[in-house]
Amino acid sequence: MAGMSVKLISYTPDPERVVAAAARLCYSKIGAAKLFEDLTDERVGELIETLLSSGHLSPTEHASFTFAIEGVSRSLSHQCVRHRIASYSQQSQRWVDEKEFDYVIPPSIRDNHEALGIYTEAIAVIQDAYQKLQGMVPREDARFILPNACETKFVMTMNCRSLYNFFEKRLCQRAQWEIREMAQLMLIEVRRVAPRLFAKVGPSCETHGICTEGKFSCGRITQLNMAKNT
Repeated sequence: MAGMSVKLISYTPDPERVVAAAARLCYSKIGAAKLFEDLTDERVGELIETLLSSGHLSPTEHASFTFAIEGVSRSLSHQCVRHRIASYSQQSQRWVDEKEFDYVIPPSIRDNHEALGIYTEAIAVIQDAYQKLQGMVPREDARFILPNACETKFVMTMNCRSLYNFFEKRLCQRAQWEIREMAQLMLIEVRRVAPRLFAKVGPSCETHGICTEGKFSCGRITQLNMAKNT
């Protein structure tokens, strides 16, 4: 069984200062390099606060963050690629032998003894069938039998602005449990290196006071509004 791992392996050096310098350049005759050198930490904080409160987010695109993600399902990786402004490099099932593939078990199955038995039995059947098929057909064809539960690894890079959108969608209670867990771990990682840039991210009910889920809303927006009015 796979255990999720999310690590920030690379990011724009001094990302908050880079974003602040880019923002300041929009209103200055001085070159970006000089602006970068002259910015105090206090001024960086002020500029970031102004950007976030005004919604002027294009300067945040100059800071990028790269994550190494392991122990997640193929089902999750298929959701990730819906986020267009990002770069992905994923472990290939075409070339990597998956005869003893690790796999992810959803909590609802893990906590149900009968369901877990059915699930693990089916996985064992697939593993056996995959191994047999590899002796008959190319691995790239044998992989067609592999399930969404199959564990995968990938590297993902997003700029700061894309991460805002990612967190807004994937920290929502309506997001699928696995990608929501990954988003929470990603947020911990980026807050470690850029706390001011990511101080106010979250689902739209928290960041904008609105819920875009309509009749599928979890109801949290109502609770937040009630708390705000008390």
